[in-house]
Parts: sequence; structure tokens; C-alpha cells
Amino acid sequence: MKKRAIAAFLVALIVLGFWALSTLDLSLEGLRDFVDDAQTWRDQNAGLLWGLYFLIYVAVTALSLPLAVWMTLGAGAIFGFWSALLMVSFAASLGATLAFLTARYLARDWVMGRFGARLEGVNRGLARDGAFYLFTLRLVPIVPFFVVNLVMGLSPMKALTFYGVSQAGMLAGTAVYVNAGTQLATITAVADILSPALIGSFAALGLFPWIAKFAIARIKRYRAYRPYTRPARFDRNLIVIGAGAAGLVSAYIAAAVKAKVTLVEASEMGGDCLNFGCVPSKALIKSAERAHDIAHAEEYGLIATPPKVDFPRIMARIHAVIETIAPHDSAERYEGLGVEVIKGYARIRDPWHVEITQNDGSVTTLSTRAIIVATGASPTIPPITGLSNVPYLTSDTLWSEMKTRETAPQSMVVLGGGPIGCELAQSFARLGVQVTQIERAPRLLAREDEEVSAALQAAIEGDGVAVKTSTTAQSVSRAGDQIAVEIEGPEGREVILADNLLVAVGRSPRLTGFGLEELGIVTDRKVDTNDYLQTLFPNILAAGDVAGPYQFTHTASHEAYYAAVNALFGDIKRSKADYRTIPFAIFTDPEIARVGLSEAEARTKGVAYEVTRYDLDDLDRAIADGTTKGFVKVLTAKGSDRILGATIIGEEAGNLLAEFTLAMKHGLGLNKILGTIHIYPTLAEANKYVAGNWRKARVNPRALALLQRFHAWRLGK
Repeated sequence: MKKRAIAAFLVALIVLGFWALSTLDLSLEGLRDFVDDAQTWRDQNAGLLWGLYFLIYVAVTALSLPLAVWMTLGAGAIFGFWSALLMVSFAASLGATLAFLTARYLARDWVMGRFGARLEGVNRGLARDGAFYLFTLRLVPIVPFFVVNLVMGLSPMKALTFYGVSQAGMLAGTAVYVNAGTQLATITAVADILSPALIGSFAALGLFPWIAKFAIARIKRYRAYRPYTRPARFDRNLIVIGAGAAGLVSAYIAAAVKAKVTLVEASEMGGDCLNFGCVPSKALIKSAERAHDIAHAEEYGLIATPPKVDFPRIMARIHAVIETIAPHDSAERYEGLGVEVIKGYARIRDPWHVEITQNDGSVTTLSTRAIIVATGASPTIPPITGLSNVPYLTSDTLWSEMKTRETAPQSMVVLGGGPIGCELAQSFARLGVQVTQIERAPRLLAREDEEVSAALQAAIEGDGVAVKTSTTAQSVSRAGDQIAVEIEGPEGREVILADNLLVAVGRSPRLTGFGLEELGIVTDRKVDTNDYLQTLFPNILAAGDVAGPYQFTHTASHEAYYAAVNALFGDIKRSKADYRTIPFAIFTDPEIARVGLSEAEARTKGVAYEVTRYDLDDLDRAIADGTTKGFVKVLTAKGSDRILGATIIGEEAGNLLAEFTLAMKHGLGLNKILGTIHIYPTLAEANKYVAGNWRKARVNPRALALLQRFHAWRLGK
């Protein structure tokens, strides 16, 4: 209401201003008459006239009234060049900044709420290069200045930056018009002030910052490369370091386009996902699900019995799954595709040379046109007192350690309430392990909406996990054959004894040991890259977990495409990595899957949204399957069916999410999903029903009342 009142007041002022202008003679002859009168008054009240003129100029600019040229010429004629230049430069910049701030206060929240998701890329560009754009627009008046003031107010540009760049950018044009004002008597038309040559000069000056930026980038690149000698000939078109998802896809693409490519891997082909992460954890989850089904068979009319867990066979199955999938990522397969695979450690010696210490001890140095760093991530180890003195487990060491066990551990403490911690805690609990899960945040899955976290915590606790949130591990020590974990939480300090301690607080990119630091490549938490996944050296790129911003296997593969194409063809045509639609799933029971914004993220970003929800306890197939816990929640732009984000918690959530991912990627709204036939009875119908709920909530009650009267009339009533 306050904003509307201010807006109404400003509109009234603008209308009043235009009315006042209509009463003035704004011709050059009228301006000369005004100058003659003002000069007479100036002789008696010079300081007062200067101050009033300054304030009026600020007001005219702030209200976007079309009087700036007239007043600038007048200022030059009345006050002389230097005094007028000082006045107009500051008055115009202050007035423009007031218009900028007014637009920001009145309209930015509304614009970001309605179009925020679409403007993310624009805002990132303005945050990075906004000053260059503004400087050019000030010098080259392609867009009216008042439009620039208002539009920039809707951007993330800082007010001080806007003021400074505006004053600098408008100074040259201001000087031209002020100087013209000092020669007002000789001017026959305003158009005479700006000759084609002068406009061309302004255009060249406007392009100068971009030329300078390009030149600075070239200088930085030259300085980076200067200490090194570029080979006249190369052994390889591309060397890829790391054979995880990003490395494998990069090498595959290079081989597919007939480039000569070498893939270097010191450990197992397939990387973390195959050997330590996605694959073994999902195999464990499936065994745990079956154990849970046996224990709850009465829900399906069967006799429930406690599951007999043969732990060695479960572990054997997990490793058999890994071995079955391994040929997909094997050295033999990739060599058959045309990739040279070398088992060993790679170290970048300079931008074009990679030293490879092979596992047999031999050392080879290869020259290459481009390098892709795809070294993945490893478990993050928190700084807990005594942790290094106990045999703790991580998601990497868990599988080899458990493979040797005759029985499952009786008890386990899991540190971490993220996706890895939740998946493993629930799975081991379902296999009969007494699990305590410690999370320092107030809730599990802190990045998800609270209702998602609450639903998952209830499910995990239902499986027997003791979840302790807002709790930190203070110290760890040995206690005979067990591990003692001292924790501090809402209930104070206590010590938990367990057979095993699993550290699952996240994963950190592998950044050291590959020569990046010696080359001066920034590695602050991840490899620093531009939008094209290029480092300080454009021919050295990074992809996957080591580059961020998402640690998902499918995102690593996605990045690898851009990294490979830019590595091989970037000097001809580069492509920016596209992160607009990144889906992910957490494979707990119930599953959790999301694409796009959560409600919490939408609120943080100031995006206006509407929520539509469909609960699975109303879905026929979910009822038949006994999987009614969960829901589908969709965020749409206010007043539109455009999807901003979708969250699903329930059976097969990861598979169900694909429809929303496709819709967001290709700009399809909920009306398109509603108009698509879905097989009955399937869980996928939930997507159609949530779209139906969205549509139902927007039916006009007056239209329904008219239809009711129409049908009654047709009945003859």
C-alpha cells in the first residue's frame, strides 16, 4: 500500500511536470529569452540561482522529464563552461541515481518475483559486466537515458557503481552540450550540436571499455603463458585426468570426433560413482528394502518374519553388481573406442605437458593441445578431536572394510544428515544395525524444504534410526573394541558407544597433487573456471565434482560434454555450460527428488511463486501398492503455469521427476502436462493430478455460476 501511494504521488508529479512544460516555449528562441532573463537575475543572485538551477535539474532528471537538453544548453549560456559542466554533471548523475533508486524500490521485487528465474542469467551478466554496459549506453545514446535509469534500477547493480559510471559516461556528452550552450546565439537547431563525426567518436569511446576488457584478458592470458614454451607439434589433442563420469564422457566425446586422446587414471575405472558411491550404495539400499519388505509382509496379507540377514552375501552381491557394471567403464572398452588409457598419476608440468607416473613406476611426458581435469572428490573429514586415532569409515572405505565382515556391525554412529548419511543410516538400520545419526544442522537435508526433511526424518526414525539434530561430535576415542563418540546437543553432552563410526558429512574436490597450484590456477574449494569451464589457461579445463557447482554424476557427464567440445574446438566456437535444469534424487525410502527451486530457495531469491500440491494417499496405484506416503509439489510463476521447480517425495520419485525436468528444459507448463495422457494405473498419474489441482484452483467461480444457469436453462427450469 505504501509503495502504491508513493507511485501515485510520483505519477502526479510527472503529470504536473508535463503540464508545466506545455506552458513553456521550449524552442531555441524561447531558451534565448529565458537565458536573457536569468542572466539579469544572476548578476544580483548568482549563488542562489546556481543552487536553484541545480535542484531543478536534479528533479527534472529524477522525474524523467524531457527537459535535460534545454536545461544543459541554458546552464552553459548562463553560468559559463566550467561552472555549468560541474553543475550539470553532478545534477544529472544525482537525478539519474534517484530515478534508479525509485525504480528499484517500487518495482524490483515485483519484477524479480514474476520473472526472477528467467532473469538469473541476465543478472549474472550485469553483476559481472554491468558497469561496461552502462558506460557504453551513457556514451552512445541508443537507449533514452531515462529508460537506462529505470531499467538499471531493476538490476543487481550497486547504487554507488551506477552513480560513478553514469557520471563518467555522461561527462563527454555533457561537455558537448554545455559548450554548445556557451555559443547559444550561433545555434540554429539542436540537431546541429551532434555531427555524425562526433557521434562516431562517442561510439568509439563507448566501445573502449570492452576493447580494454578484451585487451586485459589477452594480457592476463599472455602473462600466464609467457613463462612456458608452446610446442610446435603435439603428441595428443587432449589429455583427460581422471576416469570418473566426467573423465569418461570427455574421453568418449574426443574419441568420437576422432581426436587423439589419452585418459589417465590412478585407481579404478568408473571413478567414485561406480566403485564407492552410487552403484554400491544403491545395491545396499535394494537389499535393505527387501529386508524391510519381509519384516512388514503383513501389510500385504503375508506372514511377517524377522529377516535373516546374511551379511557376507549382501556384500558379495554389492561387489558382484560393481563387477557387472564395470565393463561399461573399463579400459578395454574405451581403448576399443579409440581412447588411450594409462593407469597412473598425472601431473601438469606446464599448459601443454603432462607428466604421467605409471603404476609400474615408469614416467612418461606427453605434449597436448588441451587438458581436462576431472579428478572428482573424496570424503570430507571434519576436524574432530581424536578422529585420526580411531578406525573410522567413509563412503569410500566402507565397502572394502565390510566385505571382510562375517556379520553386520551391531551398532554404528553416522556423522552427517545429508543424502549420503541418510541413505546409509536407513539401509544399515533396516539390516538390523543399531544406528545413531548425528547432524549439526537443525534438521536433516537442510537444503530441502522443512516438510521434506520432516517426512524423511519420520521415515528414518520409523526404521529405528536415532536421529540427533542440532548436535555436534566433540571428540572421538577408543573404548575397547568400540568407538566412543562424545556429542553435544539440545540435551547436553553424552557419549555414544558403537562398533563403527561412519563419517558422511560431504565430499571435497580433489585439488592437490596435479600441478594446478604450481601453475597459479586458483583452487579455492574447487577449480576456478569461467562459464566455459576454462581455467586461467583456456586450454586447461575442469569438469565434474572438481569444478562444481553440483556433485552429481549426471551433472559431471553434462559438464564433460561442454569441457570436451570447448577443449577441442574452443578456439573456433565456445559453449557455456547450462545449469538451468539440474535434477537430483536422494534414494531413501521414501525417495526424494527435485528439479529447480524449492520453496526456501524461491523465498531467499525473492521469486514470487504459487504452490500446488498433490498427496499420494489419493492416487489409485499408490493405494494398491501400499506406497501412499509422500506428495508432489510444484512451484509455478505467479499467474502462470510456468514451472519454477518440482519436489517429489514418495515411491519412484527419481523416475517421476523426469517429466518435470523435460517440461522445464523445453518451456512446457502444467497445462501441457495436464493435456498429456498418462497410463492408468501408474504412479506417473500423480504428475497429471498435480497439474489438475493447479488448473482447478484457477477456475473462475463466476464462469461456473453462469454455466450452472446455462445448464438449468437447457433443462427448461
